[in-house]
Amino acid sequence: MKLGRVFTFLLFGYFLWCGYLVLESGLFSGASGQEGRCILLQQTATSESQAESTAEPNQSSEAIEETASLAAGEVQTKVSFSVNNAPQQSLTIGADDPNTEDPQIETNFKLQVELTNKGAGIRKVTFSDGGGNGFADRSPDEWPKPYVLLSSVKSDDGHEQLALASGALMFPKYNVQVPLNKLNWECLGVEMAPDGCEKATFVAQVNDANTGEAVLKVIKVFDILPNSYVMHCHLSLENLSGVEQEVRFNINGPLGIDREDIGSDMRKAVAAFVNNEGQIVSTLMDLNKARKAHSAEDLRLRSNSNEFLWAAVVNKYFAAIAVPVPLGGEKYCKWISDKSVRFYNPDADQKENSGDESIGVDFGTAAQNLAPARLEQSKVEYKFEIYLGPKDKKLFDQNEEYRRLGFVHTIDFPACCCPGSVIRPLAFFIIWLMNALYKGIPNYGVVIIILVFIVRLVLHPITKAGQVRMSRFTKILSAPEVAEIKKKYAKSPMEVQKHISEFQKSRGVSPADAFLGMLPMIVQMPLWIALWSAVNASIDLRGAAFLPWWITDLSAPDAVVRWSTVTIPLVGWKLSSLNLLPVLMGVAFYVQQQTMPQQAAATPEAQQQQKMMKWMMLLMFPIMLYNAPSGVNLYIMASTFAGAIEQSVIKKHIREKEQAESRGLVEVTSKTGGKAKKKKPRPFFRY
Repeated sequence: MKLGRVFTFLLFGYFLWCGYLVLESGLFSGASGQEGRCILLQQTATSESQAESTAEPNQSSEAIEETASLAAGEVQTKVSFSVNNAPQQSLTIGADDPNTEDPQIETNFKLQVELTNKGAGIRKVTFSDGGGNGFADRSPDEWPKPYVLLSSVKSDDGHEQLALASGALMFPKYNVQVPLNKLNWECLGVEMAPDGCEKATFVAQVNDANTGEAVLKVIKVFDILPNSYVMHCHLSLENLSGVEQEVRFNINGPLGIDREDIGSDMRKAVAAFVNNEGQIVSTLMDLNKARKAHSAEDLRLRSNSNEFLWAAVVNKYFAAIAVPVPLGGEKYCKWISDKSVRFYNPDADQKENSGDESIGVDFGTAAQNLAPARLEQSKVEYKFEIYLGPKDKKLFDQNEEYRRLGFVHTIDFPACCCPGSVIRPLAFFIIWLMNALYKGIPNYGVVIIILVFIVRLVLHPITKAGQVRMSRFTKILSAPEVAEIKKKYAKSPMEVQKHISEFQKSRGVSPADAFLGMLPMIVQMPLWIALWSAVNASIDLRGAAFLPWWITDLSAPDAVVRWSTVTIPLVGWKLSSLNLLPVLMGVAFYVQQQTMPQQAAATPEAQQQQKMMKWMMLLMFPIMLYNAPSGVNLYIMASTFAGAIEQSVIKKHIREKEQAESRGLVEVTSKTGGKAKKKKPRPFFRY
């Protein structure tokens, strides 16, 4: 098989693989409280060897009894706990208060956080209108409502799951757990500090059901500052009994992040660690991988590095990052013992992206021994710092704490077939360059077009050299001598190949020129992917308009006409609008193909293959990128038109060179070392 044909198949396979990865990414694609009630947890113990697992408690006023282990000799011992179940109540912190008259109190919050005393968790996080961030919901049906970053989700059993809600409080010694997530905590209301900080406090008290004495008090405080994307969650446990208590608990991390990208679902769970060299490393799990997990072990966020920093849920443009603060004297957090991903699919269907799926992170703490009441170590306080905001490298770089924690690891670029270690720095540099250009040209659509032409100019020498080689190789293959060789040795393909190869060598051309002609495109591929990734992932393009009447959001399809979503049978692609940019992109591909030098086909079969590949290229990218962000399609279309112009310039250069050679230059041969050489004038006596 000829080298050119082999390379064609390899290139075709490469584009198919890239297309497959794009398709795989999904591009087409409360209960009322019970006032005055309490939950009683009772346990009967006989021997340590008869331990049984704790049954799932429910929210009722009746006693829940179960048998477990407590070493007490031959005498049965009952251990019972009860917790007050207050009326259900919701409240909001971070909301702007127009009635505040004190000029010293700042009320300009970036976030509005709705809390509920059921589990003392976060029901919803919304970007505040007063924060000046401009993050609005981009859905045509919802615009211009503020964007909801987190919201509660339903678990498979139908219970409402809340971010940062307390889970089960466990007493390992008695093998008893108190379901704090299903209890209505006592709410102490909202307070505002002189600096404008708003905080809400919730309290749950565990009592000995037999004696009525208090055993443990749990206090949870949420607070938020104006002009900040960070809120805090303080959780303190205090032993109120006269004996030592061993406790540990589960707590939800961030969950319920919205699907931001209109085309593909880029929601993931991310965890960051510090390795032995002191470098920050991260691990991630996307929603589809979490869906396919077979066991709890498959859902754990693990790393070879033991020093845990934070865990987050992210979508394309935003992140909710929970940072557990190390206890006093510790450099890294040791009190979090388990980090795992939770996949939520309330309707339990097997379809991907049906609309109700979500992802979250769960934490489990290490066991903590609390000294008897009023002693020094009878109380422990845990703290989370929660970042709720955009995945913006500029913002992360400006804040020393964000740099130290490596929040930039939440920004993920689709690397396609190239290593992420190559794509990430290139993509970040391109984003920086786009922002630098934007300062002088305040239109990201124009910036993208200018950036394309800059890259084309920088890479022009490489592209030109490759096209010159390809043109020379194509010209040799279409020479009359080659046709004569094929005719003369028609019955012996081996002889045809041999004599064509000899003819090419005599003209200073080798089959490797076909590969070398395409090599510049392969070398440039990481840069093109980095460009695509930067345009696709830059939050600066979210809501940015190119023209006031068309492409009003570079991070969404241009959507000239909208209609109700239609699903195409068999492939499952969803269409909800007429997008003009992908059509123009197909036109741009056609124009570019007409200007590119075409390799002469050796056989009619090869010629047919070339035609098929040409039409597949014309159709494949517009179809795959039909629902892609218009900024991405604008970049590809501008790059394609720029490529057509560049090809015209290169063809003119080749044509002028051939004309110059015909006037006074000899043909390039291997004997001349590949350099053009002027003909020597004849001596006068030979005229």
